[in-house]
Amino acid sequence: MENFFRRRVLAPAVTTLVAAFSGSVSTAPAQAATPDRYVALGDSYSSGSGAGSSDLDADCARSTYSYPSLVASQRPGTELTLAACGGAVTSDVTDSQVNALTPETKYVTITIGGNDIGFGDLVRSCTLSDCTSTVDTSNARITGELPAKLDTTFAAIRSKAPSATVVVLGYPRPFADRTCSAAPGVTVAKQAALNNLVDNLDAVLADRAQAAGFVYGNPNPAWAGHDVCASTPFTNGLVISALGESYHPTRAGYANGYTPLVRSLIG
Repeated sequence: MENFFRRRVLAPAVTTLVAAFSGSVSTAPAQAATPDRYVALGDSYSSGSGAGSSDLDADCARSTYSYPSLVASQRPGTELTLAACGGAVTSDVTDSQVNALTPETKYVTITIGGNDIGFGDLVRSCTLSDCTSTVDTSNARITGELPAKLDTTFAAIRSKAPSATVVVLGYPRPFADRTCSAAPGVTVAKQAALNNLVDNLDAVLADRAQAAGFVYGNPNPAWAGHDVCASTPFTNGLVISALGESYHPTRAGYANGYTPLVRSLIG
């Protein structure tokens, strides 16, 4: 989702090559293995915002601690193009990020939709004041606007990468009906409303992914017990020193939440 207090600008994709080497000895010329070409699309939940480092690209909050970077590092012979960018909406994927795809792309992952429904404004509103009307507006966007936008984006992905396995990842519920200093101003009632909205968003993502013939990945089982107020949170609360990190996955969330989920779906 958007780094809530400023929109990031799309930047050129960062490519990481994780090469596999064989320990065997042969007198014949080595035949280079074709890498698994993996492209990560979407918003800040895929670029790595929240991990405390934007060491690959500060403009897009791309990080070596993002789940795409971790997945690629764990899969020998995987060539990653990290095209995801903080602040991206569906049209950013359709208009520019899909250009990172080719017919040779084998795997695609994506988180998208949060910025289309104004989730950043929503969390800010809930932190500072009553957010009932903002929640209602976002829920209306989920049902009234988002399905068609996702269909357009998913069709563009399939057109550019006709043979790829495409994994659409949901967004985790950030709260567990308990207040704490990590989420100031967010009452239990607000938490319930926000979690319900995330559930609505995830349901639409799952539905449109299935309609496109894609795979949907639900992060919530891994997030159980790791809410914003947990001793080991998978989602940041409000980070005053780096507001753009707020309510994004922590390093633990990327490493122990999203990364195992993606590995379970693509190997």
